[in-house]
Amino acid sequence: MPIIVEHIYRYPIKGLSPEPLQTVNLEAGECLPGDRAYALARPGAPFDASKPAHLPKTHFLMLMRDEALASLDTAFDDATKTLLISEGGVTRLEASVESDEGRAAITAFFKPFLGSGAASAPDLAHAPGHTFSDKPAKVVSLINLASVDALSKVVGRTVDPLRFRANIYFQGAPAWAEFEWLGRNLTVGDCALEVIDRIPRCAATDVDPQTARRDMHIPKTLMDSYGHMDMGLYARVSDGGALEIGDLIEVD
Repeated sequence: MPIIVEHIYRYPIKGLSPEPLQTVNLEAGECLPGDRAYALARPGAPFDASKPAHLPKTHFLMLMRDEALASLDTAFDDATKTLLISEGGVTRLEASVESDEGRAAITAFFKPFLGSGAASAPDLAHAPGHTFSDKPAKVVSLINLASVDALSKVVGRTVDPLRFRANIYFQGAPAWAEFEWLGRNLTVGDCALEVIDRIPRCAATDVDPQTARRDMHIPKTLMDSYGHMDMGLYARVSDGGALEIGDLIEVD
């Protein structure tokens, strides 16, 4: 059975909504364009935009701790650099991430997510070329939908693949076969990827992306059922090019 790209997503702001893509151009040594380009840094987070460096996700608003973020529907316009936030079908905020006024409105909106004791609002962190991925290396992430289906059977209910917030979702490989790809090269569309690691999962995956409720115990279920807490792969882009839904994935 051919292995086919079923979905492509990016996450413009760490912890907020996925953005589905039909096609994307990858560059060697880079993440998916615009993925986790912004983050909401907690007060006191030591992020310096003039010298950007990787920080643990605990320095930012994120689903592992702030599951209420999943109640928001967000969209980011690359052309205007505008963030649109809605909830329950109602627009809550539309603001530019490039204006002082817009950034102040965005950070004020997210202050309640820090809790009632927060002395200040989060900072909208960004630095050109920097990504707020959980992994220091610039990578793309992949999920085998058959592995998610296998986990669903163990859980006894459907596990939404978007709990895993990956860039590339694929179909056609047997469940868990992707773990045999470590150290191997993939040809995906016009791109070449090198698989470098499995993705360990945290409590962020316990949150239902549709209801914002913490209603599963995904890492524990993975460990109890399979002896690990991994779902998906990290890969480095070794040769760039176009990638689109329907492309074949070939394993070297």
